Amino acid sequence: MFRHKGRSRTSKHNLRLATLLSFVAGIVNVTGVLSVKTLTTNVTGHFAYFAEEVTKHDYQAAIVFLIYTLFFLAGAFTSNFLAELISKKKQELSHLPSITIEFLILVSLGLLGTHSNFYLLNGKWIAFGLLFAMGIQNALVTKISQSTVRTTHLTGLFTDLGIELSQLFFYKKPEERKTLKTSIYLRLSIISFFFLGCFIGGFIYGYLALQTLLIAAFFLLVALYYDYIRLHFIAIKRKKKTF
Repeated sequence: MFRHKGRSRTSKHNLRLATLLSFVAGIVNVTGVLSVKTLTTNVTGHFAYFAEEVTKHDYQAAIVFLIYTLFFLAGAFTSNFLAELISKKKQELSHLPSITIEFLILVSLGLLGTHSNFYLLNGKWIAFGLLFAMGIQNALVTKISQSTVRTTHLTGLFTDLGIELSQLFFYKKPEERKTLKTSIYLRLSIISFFFLGCFIGGFIYGYLALQTLLIAAFFLLVALYYDYIRLHFIAIKRKKKTF
């Protein structure tokens, strides 16, 4: 799911990556909205709010929205920088720093919810942390899947889905339709799991508040553990074939 790149990567690898991490993003999205009333998985809306505050001459508020976008950008930069750095020595571990940082951010913010003085913390810093984490995730997934998968926002997905659904009326060759249907299935899966993450996260938030982020962190561990177990299982099977 994380280790396969280039020609060795299949649609199944992308599907596993997409469903797990879009589910995580859905949980983070609804938790950010409910806890600090801020979008924390994409920056499109923040640019609109930035422009609005500038026109109202409320430059202090405008700067906050600009910083939101910069934290997402910083997350994407950090993710790819670390991946490139690690890949020079251990290509198969290039994803590990990004996932680790995202995991630590989600756990740290989630644990804040266990303290009675949580609401004394400035909500902006919670938003900064979540935007940085989602910038990391989006860049990591984009790089691994070669821009096939996006997991933190849905605008581009709905655009691509609309295009591909229309192409069903024109693509008649069997191989073309097979590729098209695989892509449509992938996009529908991402959208579905993002919504599922939002729905489940919203329900759990009623009981756990910011600690809901610990659920998202748990699923990041599931993704890493699955990848690790599957790699060793394949290695064992190959060893058996050599005997």
